[in-house]
Amino acid sequence: NQSSLGQFILLGVSDRPQLELLLFVLILISYSMTLLGNTTIIVVSWLDPHLHTPMYFFLSNLSFLDLCYTTSVGPQMLVNFRSAHKSISLAGCVAQLYISLSLGCTECLLLAVMAYDRYAAVCQPLRYTAIMSRRLCLQLAATAWLCGFSNSMLQTILTLQLPRCGQNQIEHFLCELPALLKLACVDTSANEAELLASAFFFLLVPLGLILVSYGYIGTAVMRIHSVKGRLKAFNTCTSHLAVVSLFYGTAISMYLQPPSSYSQDRGKMVSLFYTMVTPMLNPFIYTLRNKEVHGALCRVLGRI
Repeated sequence: NQSSLGQFILLGVSDRPQLELLLFVLILISYSMTLLGNTTIIVVSWLDPHLHTPMYFFLSNLSFLDLCYTTSVGPQMLVNFRSAHKSISLAGCVAQLYISLSLGCTECLLLAVMAYDRYAAVCQPLRYTAIMSRRLCLQLAATAWLCGFSNSMLQTILTLQLPRCGQNQIEHFLCELPALLKLACVDTSANEAELLASAFFFLLVPLGLILVSYGYIGTAVMRIHSVKGRLKAFNTCTSHLAVVSLFYGTAISMYLQPPSSYSQDRGKMVSLFYTMVTPMLNPFIYTLRNKEVHGALCRVLGRI
């Protein structure tokens, strides 16, 4: 009946209600810290002229993306954890699927762009400013966003066209593509093949480019005779590598498998990690050991 009214039921952990309060508190803390950390990076990068560089331009893009990513799913999860109905409208589910998938695909490409920026900085230091011009930075960022949103449009349309035969109970916290494919009452092998091809393009290809970039970076770093120089070059890349490991590791475990073999309980936990935990950790990974950001934050606070 609710399906005919244009609603879905997000079951989440409704079979284990004792977990709902714990998850509500954890997600509320994670969401609050995500808002604070990523907003701080955006504001500091914008206000401090010392951070008007390609690296911090892309980092600001990543922080803005993470803010939108968690906001597209976090508030709805918090409401459902404290509600008895746990419903989401059809329009809300479509919006959540489209926006979260768009931002996830964009982040895959943006992390590859950031790896190229680090390659140019370490391997081509004398030509870095010429290579990473403002125009190229804008073009690379725009391409990542455009490709992410275009792919999500295709995936969303293909998924929502599948008949559900009245099924409207989603075994998940959010409207995610593998969980929605589970509702279809027809053969979804074509959709699964298309999803795997898309995952290959947005996950494995960018990851391969990142690994190639860091292969060149590692070779260049080993040629630096000064230990201090090596450490400085290494420190500029470790934060990005940590973020890449967190994001790609969880995303690959979710999307590089047929949805027919999708484990619902594991899928829920993995989704929570890359939608709520990773965006919370990114600002801390990039700023904890970053003296430039520390100095910029002090300068900005000193003006207030």
